[in-house]
Amino acid sequence: MLIRFGHEITVSCQVPTPMVCLVAPHQERLADMVRPETVTTWPQTPIHSYFDLFGNLCRRFVAPAGDFTFASDAVVRDSGNLDFIPYDAKEIPIAALPDETLMYLMGSRYCETDRISQIAWDTFGHTPNGWARVQAICDFVHNHIKFDYQQASSTRTAWDAYHQRTGVCRDFAHLAIALTRAMNIPARYVNGYLGDIGVPVTGPMDFAAWMEVFIGGRWWTFDARNNIPRIGRIVVARGRDAADVPLVNSFGPHLLKSFRVWADEVDAA
Repeated sequence: MLIRFGHEITVSCQVPTPMVCLVAPHQERLADMVRPETVTTWPQTPIHSYFDLFGNLCRRFVAPAGDFTFASDAVVRDSGNLDFIPYDAKEIPIAALPDETLMYLMGSRYCETDRISQIAWDTFGHTPNGWARVQAICDFVHNHIKFDYQQASSTRTAWDAYHQRTGVCRDFAHLAIALTRAMNIPARYVNGYLGDIGVPVTGPMDFAAWMEVFIGGRWWTFDARNNIPRIGRIVVARGRDAADVPLVNSFGPHLLKSFRVWADEVDAA
């Protein structure tokens, strides 16, 4: 299967404004590229790229005053398989976890494990070890939060989402991550492209957020927002929560003028 994916974002700045964007496909997909990513800006602006501490590709530039558009387009080869379900994956005792996973047990900006720990153990302490426990958390979050674009908030935390019971995909991910970490299972935040391949089209596309959980000796995908296996995920960035992987980090005020994202199956022609 071939998937064409990309974005076109236009912002308006009153003065030249430094920005860092995390919208490029993760380097793990480079070998799958059928048509490499083409990056364009209007007006043309120099871009400097670097990798952050989590291995994500970041693009750094100074948006000029006025309207500024940055866009990308690429084609990637995908297996076309649904997300794999690791039914037999078990939790690993904390003492045996790899060192690099330990940071994903800790509380973070949007995932307050200290505040939600008792709720987690009261709700999921009786569930079976491993995949079944993580899936129980996803089932709970999926049913607990009402998806509503109109209620999006850049400051809503997992604790807020638990009590407000509304939000967008990042809120589903944050609450699921906080509950999973509270159960002593490493969980990390992921954002990326996820088109409506194999499912009904639900409206204009946006970047998606989900989580990866370390059980059975490796990281596995879990998605509390959709809560069903999906086709064609294209990871952009991973971190502790959304604070680590903002799509656009602007060092000054700007106005979002337009925002378009696509991830569609295409034929070889």
